[in-house]
Amino acid sequence: MFILGKKISMTRVFKDGESIPVTLVMAGPCKVLQIKSLEKDGYEAVQVGFGEITKEKLQKKPAKGKHFKHIREFSLDKEYKLGDTIDVSIFQEGDLIKISGISKGKGFQGGVKRWGFSGADATHGTKHNERKIGSIGSAYPQRVIKGRKMPGRMGSDRTTIKNLKVISVDSEKNIIAIKGAVPGRRGTLLEIKAQN
Repeated sequence: MFILGKKISMTRVFKDGESIPVTLVMAGPCKVLQIKSLEKDGYEAVQVGFGEITKEKLQKKPAKGKHFKHIREFSLDKEYKLGDTIDVSIFQEGDLIKISGISKGKGFQGGVKRWGFSGADATHGTKHNERKIGSIGSAYPQRVIKGRKMPGRMGSDRTTIKNLKVISVDSEKNIIAIKGAVPGRRGTLLEIKAQN
């Protein structure tokens, strides 16, 4: 089971007197656009579209019949027909799922934030040096070793979070409430899959 969705926001719900942090995701409806076969394409998959483009001037001619903002492929888990609709009703309260998406971008960050380095002591004459990463080389081989953790661009990576629990499903509004946090900012495209 799988579906594409868009992150709305985080909130909380109360269940049995307990406050549960949840992320609200607008999931689907997704339309089956193409079914890839072993004979024709060399692998088996199903191509689905999410976020239909209704304005005619925004529709691209080469993508005839596939006027969607987001198109993704998933491996086949059951039989699908061309034009089938996948909506949130495929999930139920208590299901375990995994979610993939692009995490929030943090820009260029130092070693302390990016890797959790401790920095220098704030005593014994340390001046303007507290968040520097310190020595990066060694006496031999007189160069910086490949893969050394250093300052650089942080975030905007594809991330997958497993073992997330479905708290509630609203089939009318296509909204699914998921326990905990999911990758990305508001409006991020999410791939939601059932966990085997």
